[in-house]
Amino acid sequence: MKRPMTTGLVLIGIAVLAFWLTRPPAPLPLPGPPSATPIAAVPPAASAEVRGLPTLAPMLRKAMPAVVSITVQARVPAEDNPLYRDPFYRRFFGDQPPAERQALAAGSGVIIDAGRGLILTNNHVIQNAEQIAVALSDGRRIQGRLVGTDPPTDIALISVVVKGLVALPLGNSGALEIGDYVVAIGNPFGLGQTATAGIVSALGRSGLGIEGYEDFIQTDAAVNPGNSGGALVNIEGELVGINAAIVGPAGGNVGIGFAIPTAIAREVADQLVRFGAVERGQLGVSVSDHPAEMPAGQQMEVTPGATIASIVRGSGAEKAGLRPGDLVVAVNGRPIVSGSQLRALVGLVRPGGNVTLDVIRNGERTQMTAQVTAVGR
Repeated sequence: MKRPMTTGLVLIGIAVLAFWLTRPPAPLPLPGPPSATPIAAVPPAASAEVRGLPTLAPMLRKAMPAVVSITVQARVPAEDNPLYRDPFYRRFFGDQPPAERQALAAGSGVIIDAGRGLILTNNHVIQNAEQIAVALSDGRRIQGRLVGTDPPTDIALISVVVKGLVALPLGNSGALEIGDYVVAIGNPFGLGQTATAGIVSALGRSGLGIEGYEDFIQTDAAVNPGNSGGALVNIEGELVGINAAIVGPAGGNVGIGFAIPTAIAREVADQLVRFGAVERGQLGVSVSDHPAEMPAGQQMEVTPGATIASIVRGSGAEKAGLRPGDLVVAVNGRPIVSGSQLRALVGLVRPGGNVTLDVIRNGERTQMTAQVTAVGR
């Protein structure tokens, strides 16, 4: 009797297992109603200015229409191809290589007079230009005309005939201090109008060998190829410099850019409009950035400025009473820290004009007025 009972239990177990394995799966639970907590709403469209956040947008809306893109078609010296020096290849290409070739260049410019259509840019942007095309921020393209150029300061002035221009107000570059916020506006790498922000890193930079007359504003606002001739503006939207050069070992920005102060650009532009060229003046002195004599074995406090090393007989400097050893610390009320600055500022005065010099002699400060004479006389 035990064996049949065991067999029956086994059969019942198999039947139960078969039922569980073959029954249809239970339906998955349906999702419940959405959560009562709503997803965070997207904030209404409002600018940072409206929301009270720090922004340069209001200033840039006014300033950027005054900055233009410049495209130049120019003739430049042809590269010396070594094939022309090989007698074999000269049989095919001739004895004389082409002296010039056509090239395209791009840069930026700043409208400083909307009524007369005057635009400041760099001399190296429009150098050897045959055609100058100006693109406005609103997309209009017009032909530009060269008014004049001054290679020693790398400033050029062009003009356009068109209505509806916007000009940048000229700021006082002499009031800048290291640490002031500035914005560079231009056309880097031909991308189109671009704004980059930074600070004034240094003032009165000279001795760089970039231009003949150097008195640069240094900034860490990103300045790249194509920014040349563009605007350096303060946070009030005033033009304080014309971007001109960079230190860039790889050809791009590394945080060291240079701009020509408006104090120089304004004077050059004025002479170009009135006379078509810049005629430079000189005092008739040679200068040094350090005291002419330093007592042996002694230390002394050095005041920034330009020390007169020698004076040309009969010059304006001699007639004004300047002497070797005098330390010039300001020109026309503007402080200077180097002989290069003295040369640059005096060079903006036309022959026959006067300059007021702040001079320290024997520890006492005094003012002298000297007449500027033409360079080379």
